[in-house]
Amino acid sequence: MTASVDVTALADLLRRAAQAEILPRFRRLGGGDVRAKTEATDLVTEADEQAERMIKAEVARLWPDAVFVGEESVAAEPALLKRIEGSDLAIIVDPVDGTFNFASGIPAFGVMASVIVKGETVAGIIFDPMGDDWVMAEKGSGAWLKRPSGEAERLSVAAPVALDQMVGMASTGYLPGEKKAEILGNLAKVRFLTNYRCAAHEYRTFAGGHVHYLMYNKMMPWDHLAGTLISQEAGGYAARFDGSAYLPHHLEGGLLIAPDKASWDVLRREVFTV
Repeated sequence: MTASVDVTALADLLRRAAQAEILPRFRRLGGGDVRAKTEATDLVTEADEQAERMIKAEVARLWPDAVFVGEESVAAEPALLKRIEGSDLAIIVDPVDGTFNFASGIPAFGVMASVIVKGETVAGIIFDPMGDDWVMAEKGSGAWLKRPSGEAERLSVAAPVALDQMVGMASTGYLPGEKKAEILGNLAKVRFLTNYRCAAHEYRTFAGGHVHYLMYNKMMPWDHLAGTLISQEAGGYAARFDGSAYLPHHLEGGLLIAPDKASWDVLRREVFTV
Protein backbone atom coordinates (compact mmCIF):
# COMPACT_ATOMS: atom_id res chain seq x y z
CA MET A 1 0.00 0.00 0.00
CA THR A 2 1.44 3.38 -1.01
CA ALA A 3 -0.20 6.53 0.39
CA SER A 4 -3.72 5.13 0.08
CA VAL A 5 -3.07 3.60 -3.37
CA ASP A 6 -2.99 -0.19 -3.43
CA VAL A 7 -0.13 -0.69 -5.88
CA THR A 8 -1.04 -4.33 -6.46
CA ALA A 9 -4.57 -3.27 -7.41
CA LEU A 10 -3.18 -0.63 -9.77
CA ALA A 11 -0.88 -3.22 -11.35
CA ASP A 12 -3.82 -5.57 -11.84
CA LEU A 13 -5.79 -2.73 -13.44
CA LEU A 14 -3.05 -2.23 -16.04
CA ARG A 15 -3.17 -5.95 -16.83
CA ARG A 16 -6.94 -5.98 -17.16
CA ALA A 17 -6.85 -2.97 -19.48
CA ALA A 18 -4.23 -4.66 -21.63
CA GLN A 19 -6.27 -7.84 -21.86
CA ALA A 20 -9.53 -6.02 -22.62
CA GLU A 21 -8.43 -3.15 -24.88
CA ILE A 22 -4.85 -3.62 -26.11
CA LEU A 23 -4.13 -7.26 -26.91
CA PRO A 24 -7.35 -7.85 -28.90
CA ARG A 25 -6.27 -5.01 -31.22
CA PHE A 26 -2.64 -6.09 -31.67
CA ARG A 27 -2.03 -6.75 -35.39
CA ARG A 28 -5.74 -6.17 -35.93
CA LEU A 29 -5.90 -2.38 -36.24
CA GLY A 30 -8.06 -1.05 -39.03
CA GLY A 31 -7.26 1.85 -41.32
CA GLY A 32 -9.00 4.38 -39.09
CA ASP A 33 -7.56 3.00 -35.84
CA VAL A 34 -4.14 4.67 -36.15
CA ARG A 35 -3.55 8.43 -36.33
CA ALA A 36 -0.51 10.69 -36.24
CA LYS A 37 -0.32 13.33 -33.51
CA THR A 38 2.65 15.71 -33.75
CA GLU A 39 4.51 13.86 -36.53
CA ALA A 40 4.44 10.68 -38.59
CA THR A 41 6.21 8.62 -35.91
CA ASP A 42 4.14 10.04 -33.01
CA LEU A 43 1.08 7.82 -33.18
CA VAL A 44 -2.08 7.16 -31.24
CA THR A 45 -4.27 4.11 -31.78
CA GLU A 46 -7.71 3.00 -30.72
CA ALA A 47 -5.95 0.74 -28.19
CA ASP A 48 -4.23 3.73 -26.51
CA GLU A 49 -7.46 5.66 -26.21
CA GLN A 50 -9.70 2.81 -25.06
CA ALA A 51 -7.16 1.45 -22.57
CA GLU A 52 -6.68 4.89 -21.03
CA ARG A 53 -10.43 5.41 -20.86
CA MET A 54 -10.81 2.15 -18.93
CA ILE A 55 -7.88 2.88 -16.58
CA LYS A 56 -9.07 6.44 -15.93
CA ALA A 57 -12.58 5.28 -15.02
CA GLU A 58 -11.27 2.65 -12.61
CA VAL A 59 -8.80 5.06 -11.00
CA ALA A 60 -11.66 7.51 -10.43
CA ARG A 61 -13.66 4.74 -8.76
CA LEU A 62 -10.85 3.28 -6.64
CA TRP A 63 -8.94 6.46 -5.78
CA PRO A 64 -11.34 9.39 -6.31
CA ASP A 65 -8.95 11.90 -4.71
CA ALA A 66 -6.15 11.19 -7.17
CA VAL A 67 -5.33 13.51 -10.05
CA PHE A 68 -5.24 11.34 -13.17
CA VAL A 69 -2.67 12.29 -15.79
CA GLY A 70 -2.69 10.09 -18.88
CA GLU A 71 -0.80 10.61 -22.13
CA GLU A 72 -3.98 10.81 -24.18
CA SER A 73 -5.77 12.94 -21.59
CA VAL A 74 -2.94 15.47 -21.77
CA ALA A 75 -3.10 15.43 -25.57
CA ALA A 76 -6.69 16.64 -25.19
CA GLU A 77 -6.04 18.91 -22.19
CA PRO A 78 -2.36 20.02 -21.92
CA ALA A 79 -3.01 21.98 -18.70
CA LEU A 80 -3.27 18.65 -16.85
CA LEU A 81 0.53 18.51 -16.73
CA LYS A 82 0.60 21.53 -14.43
CA ARG A 83 -1.44 19.69 -11.83
CA ILE A 84 1.31 17.17 -11.07
CA GLU A 85 3.51 19.46 -9.00
CA GLY A 86 0.84 20.77 -6.64
CA SER A 87 -1.24 17.63 -6.13
CA ASP A 88 -1.28 15.59 -2.94
CA LEU A 89 -1.80 12.43 -4.98
CA ALA A 90 -1.45 11.82 -8.71
CA ILE A 91 -1.52 8.69 -10.84
CA ILE A 92 0.27 9.04 -14.16
CA VAL A 93 -0.40 6.54 -16.93
CA ASP A 94 0.96 5.64 -20.35
CA PRO A 95 -1.70 3.29 -21.76
CA VAL A 96 0.50 2.00 -24.59
CA ASP A 97 4.17 2.87 -24.41
CA GLY A 98 5.79 1.98 -27.71
CA THR A 99 2.77 2.86 -29.83
CA PHE A 100 4.88 2.93 -33.00
CA ASN A 101 5.89 -0.68 -32.32
CA PHE A 102 2.33 -1.68 -31.46
CA ALA A 103 0.94 -0.14 -34.64
CA SER A 104 3.71 -1.81 -36.66
CA GLY A 105 2.95 -5.25 -35.25
CA ILE A 106 6.17 -5.40 -33.24
CA PRO A 107 5.62 -7.11 -29.86
CA ALA A 108 7.61 -4.57 -27.81
CA PHE A 109 5.18 -2.30 -25.98
CA GLY A 110 4.03 -1.85 -22.41
CA VAL A 111 1.59 -0.21 -20.03
CA MET A 112 3.07 2.07 -17.37
CA ALA A 113 1.84 3.85 -14.27
CA SER A 114 3.43 5.83 -11.47
CA VAL A 115 2.09 7.10 -8.16
CA ILE A 116 3.11 10.61 -7.10
CA VAL A 117 2.62 11.85 -3.54
CA LYS A 118 3.28 15.53 -2.83
CA GLY A 119 5.70 15.84 -5.75
CA GLU A 120 7.61 12.60 -5.16
CA THR A 121 7.42 9.36 -7.14
CA VAL A 122 6.59 6.64 -4.63
CA ALA A 123 5.64 3.74 -6.90
CA GLY A 124 6.20 2.66 -10.48
CA ILE A 125 4.72 -0.17 -12.54
CA ILE A 126 5.59 -1.44 -16.02
CA PHE A 127 3.36 -4.20 -17.37
CA ASP A 128 4.39 -6.27 -20.40
CA PRO A 129 1.19 -7.52 -22.09
CA MET A 130 3.06 -10.04 -24.25
CA GLY A 131 5.02 -11.57 -21.36
CA ASP A 132 2.14 -11.12 -18.90
CA ASP A 133 4.32 -9.85 -16.07
CA TRP A 134 5.19 -6.66 -14.24
CA VAL A 135 8.35 -4.86 -13.22
CA MET A 136 7.44 -2.83 -10.15
CA ALA A 137 8.91 -0.74 -7.37
CA GLU A 138 7.73 1.10 -4.30
CA LYS A 139 10.15 3.64 -2.88
CA GLY A 140 12.51 2.01 -0.40
CA SER A 141 11.35 -1.55 -1.16
CA GLY A 142 13.51 -2.59 -4.12
CA ALA A 143 12.55 -3.38 -7.71
CA TRP A 144 10.79 -6.63 -8.56
CA LEU A 145 9.75 -8.77 -11.48
CA LYS A 146 6.32 -10.16 -10.56
CA ARG A 147 4.12 -12.72 -12.30
CA PRO A 148 0.38 -13.40 -11.97
CA SER A 149 1.20 -16.67 -10.16
CA GLY A 150 2.61 -14.64 -7.27
CA GLU A 151 6.22 -15.48 -8.14
CA ALA A 152 8.57 -12.54 -7.52
CA GLU A 153 12.22 -11.96 -8.37
CA ARG A 154 14.26 -9.05 -7.04
CA LEU A 155 16.00 -7.02 -9.74
CA SER A 156 19.49 -5.53 -9.72
CA VAL A 157 21.29 -3.37 -12.25
CA ALA A 158 24.45 -4.54 -14.05
CA ALA A 159 27.83 -4.28 -12.41
CA PRO A 160 29.83 -1.24 -13.59
CA VAL A 161 32.23 -1.77 -16.50
CA ALA A 162 34.69 0.37 -18.42
CA LEU A 163 33.26 2.81 -20.97
CA ASP A 164 34.40 0.77 -23.95
CA GLN A 165 32.52 -2.25 -22.58
CA MET A 166 29.23 -0.49 -21.90
CA VAL A 167 26.10 -1.65 -23.70
CA GLY A 168 23.05 0.56 -23.56
CA MET A 169 20.25 2.54 -25.08
CA ALA A 170 19.99 6.19 -26.09
CA SER A 171 17.08 8.05 -27.63
CA THR A 172 18.78 10.63 -29.84
CA GLY A 173 15.82 11.54 -32.05
CA TYR A 174 14.87 14.66 -30.09
CA LEU A 175 18.36 16.15 -29.77
CA PRO A 176 19.12 19.32 -31.74
CA GLY A 177 20.91 18.66 -35.03
CA GLU A 178 24.52 19.59 -34.29
CA LYS A 179 24.41 18.11 -30.79
CA LYS A 180 22.85 14.94 -32.15
CA ALA A 181 25.73 14.49 -34.59
CA GLU A 182 28.27 15.08 -31.81
CA ILE A 183 26.69 12.56 -29.46
CA LEU A 184 26.29 9.93 -32.17
CA GLY A 185 30.00 10.33 -32.81
CA ASN A 186 30.77 10.02 -29.10
CA LEU A 187 28.79 6.80 -28.92
CA ALA A 188 31.62 5.13 -30.84
CA LYS A 189 33.33 5.05 -27.43
CA VAL A 190 30.88 2.51 -25.98
CA ARG A 191 30.62 -1.17 -26.85
CA PHE A 192 27.09 -1.12 -28.20
CA LEU A 193 24.13 1.21 -28.73
CA THR A 194 20.52 0.26 -29.38
CA ASN A 195 17.01 1.68 -29.05
CA TYR A 196 13.77 -0.29 -28.66
CA ARG A 197 11.50 2.69 -29.37
CA CYS A 198 9.81 1.69 -26.13
CA ALA A 199 10.90 3.16 -22.79
CA ALA A 200 8.92 0.49 -20.93
CA HIS A 201 11.13 -2.31 -22.26
CA GLU A 202 14.29 -0.23 -22.06
CA TYR A 203 13.74 0.39 -18.35
CA ARG A 204 12.90 -3.27 -17.79
CA THR A 205 16.12 -4.26 -19.55
CA PHE A 206 18.20 -1.84 -17.47
CA ALA A 207 16.66 -2.81 -14.13
CA GLY A 208 17.18 -6.47 -15.00
CA GLY A 209 20.93 -5.92 -15.30
CA HIS A 210 21.24 -6.41 -19.05
CA VAL A 211 22.51 -2.95 -20.12
CA HIS A 212 24.67 -0.23 -18.57
CA TYR A 213 23.01 3.05 -19.54
CA LEU A 214 19.85 4.76 -20.70
CA MET A 215 19.64 8.28 -22.11
CA TYR A 216 16.57 10.37 -22.97
CA ASN A 217 16.23 13.97 -24.04
CA LYS A 218 12.43 14.23 -24.38
CA MET A 219 10.91 14.30 -20.92
CA MET A 220 7.26 13.35 -20.55
CA PRO A 221 6.25 12.05 -17.11
CA TRP A 222 4.37 8.97 -18.33
CA ASP A 223 7.50 7.83 -20.19
CA HIS A 224 10.03 8.09 -17.37
CA LEU A 225 8.70 8.38 -13.82
CA ALA A 226 7.92 4.70 -13.31
CA GLY A 227 11.10 3.52 -15.00
CA THR A 228 13.37 5.94 -13.17
CA LEU A 229 12.10 4.84 -9.77
CA ILE A 230 12.39 1.17 -10.77
CA SER A 231 15.96 1.78 -11.98
CA GLN A 232 16.91 3.51 -8.74
CA GLU A 233 15.31 0.81 -6.60
CA ALA A 234 17.30 -1.76 -8.60
CA GLY A 235 20.47 0.06 -7.52
CA GLY A 236 21.00 2.43 -10.45
CA TYR A 237 21.89 6.12 -10.47
CA ALA A 238 19.66 8.61 -12.30
CA ALA A 239 19.95 12.36 -12.81
CA ARG A 240 19.22 15.07 -15.32
CA PHE A 241 22.08 16.22 -17.54
CA ASP A 242 23.02 18.99 -15.09
CA GLY A 243 23.31 16.46 -12.27
CA SER A 244 20.09 17.44 -10.52
CA ALA A 245 17.42 14.99 -9.42
CA TYR A 246 14.64 14.15 -11.86
CA LEU A 247 11.28 15.14 -10.36
CA PRO A 248 7.71 14.44 -11.52
CA HIS A 249 7.04 17.96 -12.80
CA HIS A 250 10.21 18.20 -14.89
CA LEU A 251 9.55 18.43 -18.62
CA GLU A 252 13.09 19.22 -19.78
CA GLY A 253 16.71 18.78 -18.76
CA GLY A 254 17.25 15.30 -20.15
CA LEU A 255 17.84 12.09 -18.22
CA LEU A 256 20.85 9.80 -17.91
CA ILE A 257 20.78 6.53 -15.98
CA ALA A 258 23.74 4.28 -15.16
CA PRO A 259 24.65 1.51 -12.68
CA ASP A 260 26.40 3.97 -10.34
CA LYS A 261 27.50 7.59 -10.00
CA ALA A 262 31.01 6.91 -11.35
CA SER A 263 29.61 5.34 -14.53
CA TRP A 264 27.15 8.24 -14.84
CA ASP A 265 30.01 10.76 -14.60
CA VAL A 266 32.04 8.98 -17.29
CA LEU A 267 29.07 8.77 -19.66
CA ARG A 268 28.15 12.41 -19.10
CA ARG A 269 31.71 13.61 -19.66
CA GLU A 270 32.72 11.37 -22.57
CA VAL A 271 29.50 10.67 -24.46
CA PHE A 272 26.42 12.68 -23.54
CA THR A 273 27.91 16.16 -23.76
CA VAL A 274 24.54 17.91 -23.97
